Amino acid sequence: MDSKGKRIGILLVLCTLLLAMAAVALVNYNKLVGHGSGTVANNSTNSNPKQIIEEDGKVHGADLSAFMRDNDFFDVEVPKGSNQTTYDEMNENGETVRNLTLLASSVERDIRVKIVDDNGETVIGQPFSVEVADTGVYIDEDKDGIIRISDIKPGEYKVSLEEQPGFKVPAAPVSVRVRSMVSYTVIDDIEYFVHSEAEVDILKEDTKEKKIDSEDEDDTQYTALLDVEEEQGNAVQLGIDVSKWNGEIDWEVVKAEGVDFAIIRCGYRGSSSGWLIEDPFFYRNLTEAKKVGIKVGLYFFTQATNQVEAVEEASMVVTLLGETTLDYPVFIDTEGAGGNGRADNLDAATRTAVVNAFCQTIQNAGLDAGVYASRNWYLNNLYVEEMNAPNIWLAEYRQTPLYEGRYDMWQYTSSGAVAGIEGRVDLNISYLGVN
Repeated sequence: MDSKGKRIGILLVLCTLLLAMAAVALVNYNKLVGHGSGTVANNSTNSNPKQIIEEDGKVHGADLSAFMRDNDFFDVEVPKGSNQTTYDEMNENGETVRNLTLLASSVERDIRVKIVDDNGETVIGQPFSVEVADTGVYIDEDKDGIIRISDIKPGEYKVSLEEQPGFKVPAAPVSVRVRSMVSYTVIDDIEYFVHSEAEVDILKEDTKEKKIDSEDEDDTQYTALLDVEEEQGNAVQLGIDVSKWNGEIDWEVVKAEGVDFAIIRCGYRGSSSGWLIEDPFFYRNLTEAKKVGIKVGLYFFTQATNQVEAVEEASMVVTLLGETTLDYPVFIDTEGAGGNGRADNLDAATRTAVVNAFCQTIQNAGLDAGVYASRNWYLNNLYVEEMNAPNIWLAEYRQTPLYEGRYDMWQYTSSGAVAGIEGRVDLNISYLGVN
């Protein structure tokens, strides 16, 4: 056979193979179509099965949106803000295991540890314990999710969270540098140490009636907004200071009454527990007052017993404020908590150090700072000459203050009345010359 004949033979063999493959494919295709036709026919009104398969290969009459009615087709979407957390691990009993994160920081010769879950929430009600390498083991005895370790030598430390049933602890320890001296800068993780009032016993932590010394008030005090524009020109402004105790305020009415500024409480340190607690009306008061054009400042009711706690309090203020701008200073309120507060009996030197630490931290954050106290408090519980506060806010309830020192704001009554606010309200005059 010549080469031409060979080529023809090979071509015939290839054609035979291709025909065989095509026949097999056709048989399988008909079986597939037959199966599909039976399924579609049961759900279609088309009586001609030959028209079920269109020229483009699509099945005529098919319900292409059926997947929309399949409850298991889509993943369940968790709404934003939901507290639902997905845990990937189970223990031997088939129970979910919560993942934990350990936070550690230092202000001065201390280590502050906080245990949080996947939602960033503090885990309470558990007797957690942490080990500080080469130092010892420390237990969260009050089960509040926070462990404070004091009197630690400066240096680098490794902190590990010990095993706790029902939880997965971090595999690696966290590092923390213990400082030798207070750094008057905002603590980065302070937000994890701030509590809401839902977490505390308000009656123990926040004393409503904080009265100044009887020597600092008399019956001649004014109880209404003063007509200062006629008497003293534009050198002063009229204001109020408010907190949750004043309830919901109609700020538009307050503005119409002639109020120029408001000093708003953003939070306080618990008189009993020492926790940092946000005033539940802070954000509403801040935003609503600014919205109507009232100038704003802030105050924080302190129960700090040392400089470290003062830095914590100032850090909380700065963190809560965020990017919001202020017109007036941030004041530290040093009045007592009825004699039962954890800081009520501090000596004047310690209290002065607390005030200075607070103000310095506020100023280092780029804000103006000040101190609030009554005349008697300034004279007997602080060393005014050693204070580094740039602004002094005096509380003295009479027509003319007896205080002989410098002051930039004067709270002249706690029994004021202003439309838009139910009940009594503190009234103030400012000499700060804020435009």
